[in-house]
Amino acid sequence: MNQLIKIQKSITEAVGKRIKVLEDEGLALPEQYSVKNALSSAFFTLQKVYGIEKATQESIANALLDMVTQGLSPAKTQCYFIVYGNELQMQRSYFGTVAALKRLTNVSKVKAEVIHEGDVFEIGSNEDMEMVVTKFEPKFENMNKPIIGAFAMIKLEDGTVNYTVMTKAEIDRSWQQSRNKNNKVQQNFGQEMAKRTVLNRAAKMFINTSDDSDLLTGSINNTTENEFEREEPKEIQAQEKQANELINKALNKPEETKQEPVEEPKEKTDEVVIEDTESDAEQTEVDANENQTELFDEFGLIK
Repeated sequence: MNQLIKIQKSITEAVGKRIKVLEDEGLALPEQYSVKNALSSAFFTLQKVYGIEKATQESIANALLDMVTQGLSPAKTQCYFIVYGNELQMQRSYFGTVAALKRLTNVSKVKAEVIHEGDVFEIGSNEDMEMVVTKFEPKFENMNKPIIGAFAMIKLEDGTVNYTVMTKAEIDRSWQQSRNKNNKVQQNFGQEMAKRTVLNRAAKMFINTSDDSDLLTGSINNTTENEFEREEPKEIQAQEKQANELINKALNKPEETKQEPVEEPKEKTDEVVIEDTESDAEQTEVDANENQTELFDEFGLIK
C-alpha cells in the first residue's frame, strides 16, 4: 500500500505525458473529462484491489493508460481493476462499454437486454442479409425465469442499427473462456453480466469495421481481449503446443537432446492406466470473496 502511494506521482506524470502525445496524434478525449481526476479516483480504487502489491509498476501504468485512452473513470463505475499474477488489468463495466462506444463516430445509442424464458423474441434479416431483431416483448412475470439469451444494439445517427445476439449457451462458453471464469458474480448477477458480455461482443464486431481512430479502437479491443483466455478450442491449442514442442526439439543441438530411458516391457494386464492430463494451475486471480467489491459497486449493490 505504501509502495503504491510512493509510485502514484511518477505513474500519474508518465500517463499524463503519454496522453498528451496521443492527443497530438489524434486522440480526442470526451469533453469535461479530467485526466487528473480520473487518475486520482483510480489510485483510490487501487488501494482496495486484492493483490495490488504484487502488480508491476509497468502493468499499473498500462492499465491506467487504457482507462484514460477510453475516457473512463472508476468513480462512475465504468471500470474496475483486477490483478492476475503480477499484472494489473483494467476491465470495463457495462456502463464503461456503453460510454466507450458512444465516443465512436456517428454512434447515437447503445443498449443491451436479456431474454428470459417465455419472452417473445424474434429475429430476421434485412435486404442486405444482416440479422435484425424484429420483435422483442419482455414480460414482468418472466423476469425471475431462466435467461435464454441476450442481444445488443448499436444505433447510428443515420438510423442504421447493428444487432448482436447470443444464446445462453454462447454466453456460458464466453464466461468459461474468461480469466475470471470462477467469478460468482456471473452466477449471482447473471442478468447484468449477460448484458455486459453481449455488448462486448457487439463492440468488438462494430469497432473492427469502423473508421475511427486506431488509438481508441485499439484500446477498446485490447481491454476486451485481455479478459479472456485464447478463444481457440482446446483441441487447437493442444495441437499448437505439440507443434511448438516438436519445433523446439528440432532446433535443439544433438548434444543437448536428452535420451529418454527405455523401460523394459511389462507383462500385459487388464488394468487401464489413465494419464493425468490436468493442466497446470492458472495464474493467481483475485480472491473470490474479496474481489467482488468493484463489480458490486458497478451494479449499485454497495451503498
